[in-house]
Amino acid sequence: MQTQNYSNHSRFVPLYHYVASTLLLAILIGSFINLANAVGKHDVLYSASLICAMAIALVLVWFFARSFALKAQDRAIRAEENFRHFMLTGQPLDNRLRMSQVIALRFASDEEMPALAKKALSEELSSKQIKQAIQQWRGDYYRV
Repeated sequence: MQTQNYSNHSRFVPLYHYVASTLLLAILIGSFINLANAVGKHDVLYSASLICAMAIALVLVWFFARSFALKAQDRAIRAEENFRHFMLTGQPLDNRLRMSQVIALRFASDEEMPALAKKALSEELSSKQIKQAIQQWRGDYYRV
């Protein structure tokens, strides 16, 4: 696996991010076109409405499956980084750090993480700014 750094740490799953999303968009658009063509034709209006409802349900499932998985990963990252900060400093992470900042801090080495956490809080750094400030990148190869 390629060593992670700022320029390549984002991860995409092509079948999910590109293929599935494109197919879902096509299904959704097609179902609305089908519903529009069925208006006034009472024998097919019900089935066209059901297809449209199923397309909307599929989009919701696709979105929430990803959303719920990311929330679970975010909780795990917060716990891991809070524990790591406690092991390094004897103090938990400051609760005022936003989740996006904590997620960015996971890429910092043990040597620079405590100081960078303080700087992120005092200077209100964005996650991008935190990642760019990291000198020794610590890869996270498990998050999708």
